[in-house]
Amino acid sequence: MAVSDAAMETSVREQQFRAVALCAMCVAVIAAARGSAQDSPGFIRVTPTQIHWQDVPDGHGVQQAILLGDPEKRGIYVMRVRFPPHIMDVPHWHSNARYVTVLEGTWYAGTGDTFDVTRAVLLKPGSFMLHPAKATHWDGSGGAEAVVVQIIGEGPVTTTQVDSSKAFWVEVPH
Repeated sequence: MAVSDAAMETSVREQQFRAVALCAMCVAVIAAARGSAQDSPGFIRVTPTQIHWQDVPDGHGVQQAILLGDPEKRGIYVMRVRFPPHIMDVPHWHSNARYVTVLEGTWYAGTGDTFDVTRAVLLKPGSFMLHPAKATHWDGSGGAEAVVVQIIGEGPVTTTQVDSSKAFWVEVPH
């Protein structure tokens, strides 16, 4: 059965038309999706220049920035903490679990009631650590570089120091 040249041309044109129509539909869907992602309520974007760092009281230069929510109120919160070189906190625990990701520097993290920087586990950028609710730990910058961690948790959260007669923030020997 031979196909005429006219029928073949019609078939090629139909395929070309379908391909162009499919491409146009894809472009329209992508454009609509981009527009809706930027215009939809509920999305939050924070660029590095928008982060508002605040000094932690009596924190020896430790700073924190709340990106989302409020650790003192009900709901999810996201915060960042910046430790200057050689500054760590002493053993403490939190009322709720906290999920920590190291963003910059080498974070020194230890567990238990005894602070001993030589027993700390060193976590590089990209590392993750779960602080279970009410699990005693201590952490910070035990070396010569600043450290930034991101913490996600559910509020309200409280922090309880194991030995409240000691300062919460310490400078480790260097």
